[in-house]
Amino acid sequence: MKSSTDWSIGELAERFGLETHVLRHWESAGLLDPDRDPAGRRRYGRDDVVRVAVIIRSKWAGMSLDQISVLLDADARDRHAVLDAHVRDLDRRMAEMALSREMTVHALECRAHDIATCPHFRSRVEDLVSGAAAGFPSGPPGARSPAT
Repeated sequence: MKSSTDWSIGELAERFGLETHVLRHWESAGLLDPDRDPAGRRRYGRDDVVRVAVIIRSKWAGMSLDQISVLLDADARDRHAVLDAHVRDLDRRMAEMALSREMTVHALECRAHDIATCPHFRSRVEDLVSGAAAGFPSGPPGARSPAT
């Protein structure tokens, strides 16, 4: 990684594989506040680089920009509540992924020609068949369901 504490917007975007407009958007959302040189150009220091890495990792974890804003704001009153809700959402999604993986592995190994006729496979969707679970889980705020 570049050792300088003076990155241009183009250099920083390239480092993380982003378009420059993404960094500008994050700035307008209050997530970044780069210094400016005498000509008004953005200059990013080491702390800015770390913030971009935190934003990217948080986006990978499914956080919205609003949630990330709270995460990065040490003075946010609702910080722990937002993070606790996100941990619960991650736990739910991880459980769903584990079930999906189990179903996929079973489908790979199952001898049933039509997987929907396999009793074991059917048992994994019984909660949906019976109505005990909703059709599509809700995701983070603003997320689209798989049906859309």
